[in-house]
Amino acid sequence: MLNQLKSSVSNNFFLLAGPCVIEGEAMAMDIAGHIVEITKRLNIPYVFKGSYRKANRSRIDSFTGIGDIKALEILKKVRDEYHIPVVTDIHSVEEAAMAAEYVDVLQIPAFLCRQTDLLVAAAKTGKMVNIKKGQFLSPEAMEFAVNKVRDAGNNDVAITERGTTFGYQDLIVDFRGIPVMKQFAPVILDVTHSLQKPNQTCGVTGGLPHLIETLARTGIASGVDGLFMETHQNPAVAKSDGANMLPLEKIEGLLERLTELRMTINKL
Repeated sequence: MLNQLKSSVSNNFFLLAGPCVIEGEAMAMDIAGHIVEITKRLNIPYVFKGSYRKANRSRIDSFTGIGDIKALEILKKVRDEYHIPVVTDIHSVEEAAMAAEYVDVLQIPAFLCRQTDLLVAAAKTGKMVNIKKGQFLSPEAMEFAVNKVRDAGNNDVAITERGTTFGYQDLIVDFRGIPVMKQFAPVILDVTHSLQKPNQTCGVTGGLPHLIETLARTGIASGVDGLFMETHQNPAVAKSDGANMLPLEKIEGLLERLTELRMTINKL
C-alpha cells in the first residue's frame, strides 16, 4: 500500500482525510466524494479516514459510534464506490482481524502505540499499519514500534506524528523528529490532532484549527511523506473532535496551496 501511495507520478504528498468518526452513510459518502474530486485533479494519492468507533473519550456520555459493523460497512462502501483505500483505528487484538475485512489500512492510536500484541495483530493481517506516535514518546522511540510490525512479517508500516504533550493542556510538534522518524519508516503529519487542546476542565477537547495550514505548510517543508487531517461539513456539530477539524469547504484551497508548495520544494 505504501509503495502505491508514494509512487504518484507528480511526486506529491499523499493524504489521509475524512471525519473523526463515522456518523452515518450520507455524511461519509459526501466527504469522500468531495475530496476524491479534488485529489484526483491535484494528483494527490488519497486514503479516506473514518473511525468506526471512538474508544478514547474524555466523558462516558461522549458519542462513540453508530455500531461497529454498521460503520465498517460504510467504510467498505466508500472504498467500493470511489475505488480508494480506507483507514480506521483499532483498539484491541480482536478488532484487528475484524476491521481488516473492511479496510486497507489499520491505524494504531497514539495512546496504544507501545501495545505489542496490538501491533503484532495488526501486522499479521497483512494490511498497511499506520502507527500514531504517542504524545509521551520521543521520535527515536518509534523505531521499536515499527520494528514490532516488521518483525511480525509486515513491512508496510508508517509513522504519524501528532504532537507531544506540552504541559497539561497543550501539544507541540517538534519538527526535528521528522527526519529522525523517516530513518525508520515513511512519516505522516497529523495536522488536526496535533492542534488539540486536551484535558480541558469541561471534559471536551479544545483545538486551534486556524493553525492547520501553518502546520501543514511546515510539514511539507520538513519533508513529510503524507498528511493526515480530519474534516467535516460542519465541525460545530461534529460528534467528535469538532474543535480541531478543518471545515470541508476549506479543504480544496488548502490542498491547492500545499501541492504548489510541494512542487516548488521538489525543484530545489
